[in-house]
Amino acid sequence: MLRLYTDSAVTFAKQVPGLGEIRLRPLDLENDMRTIHGWVIQPYAVYWGMQEFSLEQVKQAHKELLTRDQYEIYLGLLNGNTIFMMERYKASEDMIGQFYEVQPGDYGMHILVAPAQKRIPDFTWNVFSAVMDFMFSHPHTDRVVVEPDVRNEKIHVLNRRAGFQYQGNIKLPGKTASLAWCTRADYLAALENLK
Repeated sequence: MLRLYTDSAVTFAKQVPGLGEIRLRPLDLENDMRTIHGWVIQPYAVYWGMQEFSLEQVKQAHKELLTRDQYEIYLGLLNGNTIFMMERYKASEDMIGQFYEVQPGDYGMHILVAPAQKRIPDFTWNVFSAVMDFMFSHPHTDRVVVEPDVRNEKIHVLNRRAGFQYQGNIKLPGKTASLAWCTRADYLAALENLK
């Protein structure tokens, strides 16, 4: 079950059977940065390129992102506990738009899941699919575009499970990335195949 919220504190929610409710709310630069900093400096978050960043540098980087046109950052919560961060942006307003023929309904996303406290089956998939549901809850989003580091095998598994179509590799500052996109139809077909 999906719900969209008009309350600025909660933007989106999805009830996941056996897990609970995943909610999204806008990032709070003043109060969320210690949490985010604690995640990005850990070895598993190497692809975020912030492992040597101070708390203030992480805050400044996110502050700069939020000054971009049509760039949004959200925190994801499960039953009230912070479990991930996601970024949503219009592809035509981002560097990625220089590497392929952008369509008007193309939106990019990045996702960072909190370090695991305990193993929960399909946890990252449930988070990932909640993010995809959120992306496609916007009527102007026709395609989700991603550019993960080619070495990030875990995200490639999730992308393919969600129906992303890989287009090839591109050279971005600091990484070689795999360009991939997923239409609404691709995603719905992927979900149907998982039943």
